[in-house]
Amino acid sequence: MFERTLKSVFLLLLVWAGSAHAEIPVTSARLWPAQDYTRLTLESKSAIRYKQFTLSNPDRLVIDLDEIELGAALNELPNKVSKEDPYISSLRIGRFKPGIARLVLDLKSQVKPQLFSLKPVGEYGHRLVLDIYPAVPVDPLMAFVAQQLAASEPVASDSNTETTKTEDAALATQPPAASAPQPYPELRNRVLVIALDAGHGGEDPGALGRSGTREKDVTLSIARELKVQIDATPGMRAVLIRDGDYFIPLSGRVEKARRAHADLFVSIHADAFVKPHARGSSVFALSEGGATSASARWLAKKENEADLIGGVNLAVKDPYLARTLLDLSQTATINDSMKLAKHVLNELGGINKLHRGRVEQAGFAVLKSPDVPSILIETAFISNPTEESRLKDRNYQRTMASAILSGIKRYFAQNPALSKRRVALNE
Repeated sequence: MFERTLKSVFLLLLVWAGSAHAEIPVTSARLWPAQDYTRLTLESKSAIRYKQFTLSNPDRLVIDLDEIELGAALNELPNKVSKEDPYISSLRIGRFKPGIARLVLDLKSQVKPQLFSLKPVGEYGHRLVLDIYPAVPVDPLMAFVAQQLAASEPVASDSNTETTKTEDAALATQPPAASAPQPYPELRNRVLVIALDAGHGGEDPGALGRSGTREKDVTLSIARELKVQIDATPGMRAVLIRDGDYFIPLSGRVEKARRAHADLFVSIHADAFVKPHARGSSVFALSEGGATSASARWLAKKENEADLIGGVNLAVKDPYLARTLLDLSQTATINDSMKLAKHVLNELGGINKLHRGRVEQAGFAVLKSPDVPSILIETAFISNPTEESRLKDRNYQRTMASAILSGIKRYFAQNPALSKRRVALNE
C-alpha cells in the first residue's frame, strides 16, 4: 500500500514538473505594416513573458521570449515581412538557449518601439503586441503638403529669393479663375481640410456581414472614394486618417486630425445588429451630457470598445479620452458638429432609408476633438443582407461618398470656415 501511494505521488510530481515547463504555443502571428507604424502581434493561449533591447550598427530590435514553442506560426513569420514595410527589412527567430526563443528584427531606420501585453478579449486570446513607430513621427500636415506639391507642376524658383513657408501658408492656394466660378463662395478663401476616418482596421475588423464582409474594408473603400471626390472639388482637400489595413487608437485618430489642422472630422462606419432586418443610415455627434437614446448609448459603447479589440498600450498617456468634458470651446464645436451632421443626414436620406429621422448624440470617444467639428456616420447596416450587398458595390460607395460630400458643402455654404485658434490640452 505504501509503495503504491509513493508511486502515485512520484507520477504526480512528474506530471507537475512537465506542465510547469510546458512551452507556450503561438496560435497566430500577424504583421500590419503602415506608414504611421508597423504592428507585430503574437497570439497565444497563455501570457508570454518577454524582454526587449536594441542593437546598433546595424539597427536591430531583439525580443527574447520565455518558454515559447517554435511552431508553424512563428516559423512562417519571416515570410510575412513585406518589402514595402517602412520600418522592418527582415525578421528571424530561433532558439537562443534552453527556454528562450529570440526574435530579431532588422530595421530600416531608428525607431521607437512599444511592446506590451493584452488580455483575452472577444475572439482573441492573449496577445503580445509590438508597435514600431518612427523615431521622428510623421507630420500629417507636411505629408499632406508634400502630396499636393508632388501632384502639381514644377515651378521655377529664384535662387536669390528667400522663401519661408509656414504650415498655413503651405496650404494657401490662389483663388479659382473667373471663368470657373464656384457655387460655394467660402471655398475661395483657402483650402479646407477634411479628415476622413475609416473606422476600425488591422486587429479590429469591426462588424461582420452575413456573407463575411468586414466593416473595416467597407469603411476604407468609402473613405478613399470620398477623398477622390473631395480632392476634385476646388478649394477642398481630404486627409485619410487610415490609408490601409492597420489599427489606429481612437485618441490617435483625433490627434492626427488636429495635427493636420482639419476643418472637419468625418468618421465612417457600418452599423450592425443581432437581427438582420435592422437597416438605414445614421449620423451622430458628441453629447454634452447623456446619450439621446438607449441605442445611441449602446452604439457609442460598442464603438468605444474598438481600442480593446484593436489593442492599445495603456501605459501611454491619452490626453483626449481622459479629458474632462466640457468647456466653452467644446460646446461651440459640438454645435457646429450638429449643424454638419444635419446636412449630411439630409443628403443620406436621399439615397437610403434613415434608421432614425434625426441626428443623435452620445459619448463617442473618436468625436472628442475640442476644436474640430466631428461627426460619425453609420452608412448602413452591414448585418442586413441587402445593405451589405450595397456597401460592397463600388457604384453605391461612390453614391454614398457623393451624398456625404454634398452635406459637407451645404454646411460650409451656411457656416464659412474661418481661421481659428487651436485649443491646447493640459497634459
